[in-house]
Amino acid sequence: MPRSLTWKLTLAFLLVAIAVALLVAVAIRLTSTGSFDQLLLEQARSEYKANLIAYYQAHGSWEGVEEYLAQQRDEPAPRPTPEPADATGAGDAANPPNFRRERHQIFGLVDAQGVVVLPFGPVYKTGTHVSQDVLARGEPVEVDGKVVGTILTPTRPPGLAPEEIAYLRRTDNALLLAAGGAILVALAAGVLLARTLTRPLHALTAATHRMAGGELEQEVLVKSKDEIGELATAFNRMSREVARANDARRQMTADVAHELRTPLTVIAGYVESMRDGALAPTPERLSVIYAEIEHLQNLVGDLRTLTQADAGELKLNKQAVNPGELLQQAFVTFEHQAAQTGVNLEVKASDGLPPIEVDEARMAQVLGNLLSNALRYTPAGGRIELGTALDGDRVTLTVRDTGQGIALEDLPFVFDRFYRADKSRAEENGESGLGLAIVKALVEAHGGAISVQSVPGAGSTFAITFHRGRQQRS
Repeated sequence: MPRSLTWKLTLAFLLVAIAVALLVAVAIRLTSTGSFDQLLLEQARSEYKANLIAYYQAHGSWEGVEEYLAQQRDEPAPRPTPEPADATGAGDAANPPNFRRERHQIFGLVDAQGVVVLPFGPVYKTGTHVSQDVLARGEPVEVDGKVVGTILTPTRPPGLAPEEIAYLRRTDNALLLAAGGAILVALAAGVLLARTLTRPLHALTAATHRMAGGELEQEVLVKSKDEIGELATAFNRMSREVARANDARRQMTADVAHELRTPLTVIAGYVESMRDGALAPTPERLSVIYAEIEHLQNLVGDLRTLTQADAGELKLNKQAVNPGELLQQAFVTFEHQAAQTGVNLEVKASDGLPPIEVDEARMAQVLGNLLSNALRYTPAGGRIELGTALDGDRVTLTVRDTGQGIALEDLPFVFDRFYRADKSRAEENGESGLGLAIVKALVEAHGGAISVQSVPGAGSTFAITFHRGRQQRS
């Protein structure tokens, strides 16, 4: 697949490797050739200078130096004028120095007075004077600490001997082999890295297609901790949450159907029997029907409240309310019911608490649901305590009871919709399983949080916490 990410990444690595290899090879070739030529030039000049110093030390002047150098080269004197030099000492590109010529022939010599002793190119012939600028660019010849002459050096190195050319060719071949090897290694590394990068993406794509086909809970293997690993981890978490939400939706649909079926069955049974004349429409029977209708209305109202809370459309009429007053109102509402069941209900509110911005009616609903649960599961002789606390900028309302408590395995699910820790007793009391879910939704709609702690057989504590100044304004 030429358009796949694997091939794109491989091609990118390959192109980068080729570009880098070519640039490195060209740079090394240019620098190595220049350095090699400069080395040859410096070696030739060093040898040339050593001969000149030896001659001057032996004769005390430059007279006869040209014949001396000719004898050193085993060539007849006088030495011919080199062809490749120009006015600046640079060789003629059209006629480069012959590599067969001794390299010291390309240098010129000027005595201490600036007079040319050995010619240098067509401009500086024997006996001519050289300017100070040219002398400054030359190599001084010192004997016993005294400058006795200056070597004029061409700006271009001499020609190369066959063995030197062969050396450079071997260097070129080595560069080509290194560049080719680097490209092959880069290609292999590119393919390997591209597959490493794309393999988890292929797994994610396949898992996404399976999710689209209805298999919502997918698990992709996470092998790295980089960005792709984080993506796979996030996908796994999302898949689990989607599957959980889907299961919760299905369960909620089944629970709603179950909650609606029972009262509707009761109502339909009574109405059908009355229609057929099997039962007389007595006030007691009509009261049963009305009670079931009220149950249906409450259930529909609870579902509507939860739906509005989920959609962020729950309207709240917030105002500053004293936390102690909220608890006192709840106490007055449930005081009689608590006394009838033999439960001691009391309020322990701290003094000097700052007001909180809440919808008073909704918070009465929250505290009412919590107190109803507490009274339902607290036996006679037990105690329910409404309390407040201030911790920094957090105001906490608590409902603590000494009832039967909640099992440890049920604690994480008590705020789930239609969840009942004591299913048999919940059915007997006509519970819908939405009370605590509504409590949580209303508290979070105010910008607060609710938590629960419980010890089986010792009671439960529900804590509602508000951060002052952080409640949502509706």
